[in-house]
Amino acid sequence: MATFKEFRNNVKPNWCPGCGDFSIQAAIQRASANVGLEPEQLAVISGIGCSGRISGYINAYGLHGIHGRALPIAQGVKLANRELTVIASGGDGDGFAIGMGHTVHAIRRNVNLTYIVMDNQIYGLTKGQTSPRSAEGFKTKSTPEGSIESVLSPLEIALSAGATFVAQSFSSDLKQLTALIEAGIKHEGFSLINVFSPCVTFNKVNTYDWFKENIVNLDGEAGEGYDPSNRLAAMTKIMETNGLVTGLIYQDTKRRSYENLITGFKQEGLANQDIKISREDFAKLAADFV
Repeated sequence: MATFKEFRNNVKPNWCPGCGDFSIQAAIQRASANVGLEPEQLAVISGIGCSGRISGYINAYGLHGIHGRALPIAQGVKLANRELTVIASGGDGDGFAIGMGHTVHAIRRNVNLTYIVMDNQIYGLTKGQTSPRSAEGFKTKSTPEGSIESVLSPLEIALSAGATFVAQSFSSDLKQLTALIEAGIKHEGFSLINVFSPCVTFNKVNTYDWFKENIVNLDGEAGEGYDPSNRLAAMTKIMETNGLVTGLIYQDTKRRSYENLITGFKQEGLANQDIKISREDFAKLAADFV
C-alpha cells in the first residue's frame, strides 16, 4: 500500500510562500494514501491558474489542461477508464468564470469524480484581478473603485444543479480537508469540494485571520444536530452563513452515478477490454466522419 510520501515527486511547487495551495496538495496526497490508492491508480486533471500547476506536483497521472476545461477532460478520462480515481482541480476563476458552464453540467451529470476548487477570491496568476468570488466593493487592479458585481455562491449553485456531494473546507484545516477529500473519493458520483485557499500576495482582505474569524465549522458546535442528507437544511445553512460554512454540507447516497446508468457500460477500462473490430467495420465507422 502506498504511503503519503509515494505521492510526492521531485518537482518543487513555485507557489508563493504561504499560499493555501500547498496544504491542498498535501491533503490530496494524504487522502489518496489513506483510501489505499497507488500512484498509478490516480489521475489529477487541472486547469489554468496558480492552482492549475498542481497536476505536475503529485506523483500520479496528470494533465494540465486549458482554462476552464479541466472538467470535460476529467470526465473523459473517467469514462474511458473508470478503474482510475480521477480528481479535477482548478481555481475559482477557472471553475466559476470561464468554466462555469462545464461545472454546472458536470454536477448534474454526476460522473464519479472529485472536483477540488482552490478558492482565493481573486485571479492570482495574472497578478490580482477581481474574480466571480470577489465580494462587492473588492478593490483590485481591474476594479480600482471596488467591484460593483455581486459575489457568486458556488455552493448554492451546486445544490440547485442537483449535486450529490457538496463540501467546503479551509486550507489551514488539513485534518478536515483530508477527511473531506477521502469522503469525496469514496462517494459514488460527482463530489464538489470548495476550499478557501488564501492568496497571500494579492488578496489582503480574505486572509488566514479573516477566515478564522468568519468561518462556521460544521465539525464543531455549529454542526450539532445538522443532517447533511437534508438538501433544504443544506441550502439554509449556506445562506445563513453567507457561504462561509465548512465541513460536509450535503450528500445524497441514493442517486446513481452517470456511469452506472449507461446500459452496457463495462467496469473495465478501455485499455483492458478485449475489443476486436474488422477492417470493414472500422472503414464503415470512419466513413461516418468524412
